[in-house]
Amino acid sequence: MAEILIRRANSADAIAISLVARTSFKEAFYQDFQYKDDLLAYQERTFRVAKIRSSLAKPHNYFWLALVDELPVAYAKLKFPSPTTFSNRAPLAQLQKIYVLEDFLGQGIGRLLQDEVIKKAQQLTAQGLWLSVYQGNTQAVGFYEHYGLQKLATHQFKIGRVDFKFWVMQLKL
Repeated sequence: MAEILIRRANSADAIAISLVARTSFKEAFYQDFQYKDDLLAYQERTFRVAKIRSSLAKPHNYFWLALVDELPVAYAKLKFPSPTTFSNRAPLAQLQKIYVLEDFLGQGIGRLLQDEVIKKAQQLTAQGLWLSVYQGNTQAVGFYEHYGLQKLATHQFKIGRVDFKFWVMQLKL
């Protein structure tokens, strides 16, 4: 049986997080991009090692890395405080990312990361946890609903030439 370890990430993990982010994002969204250069440009802009390293250094960001038999396979990012116009609860924490490599889905890694995120948000005395999830990712939407997150609103986000529709979801803490 594989050993799963969830630990807080640090600046030395920037390369691993960048690689997991790029790969898992492509696995999840590749089919939604007619123009692959739009996908590549987004990955370059969003998941550069230097950008991840900078984000890891910010005091209001919290990262966790999931390793299976020492191999980095997933990560999560929490931001606190992170207000949103979709909720009047304050202070709020935002789950900005939970990315799991496709080969490791269904092994409970996302659940372990989500538990860490919620625990930290509670320790920070957040009144709620919010996130934005692609409506077409029904597996992720179901995962968050299982945790009690409720849909608050919708919004769109354009990546290259593609408009993605997202749910804004929130969990009261």
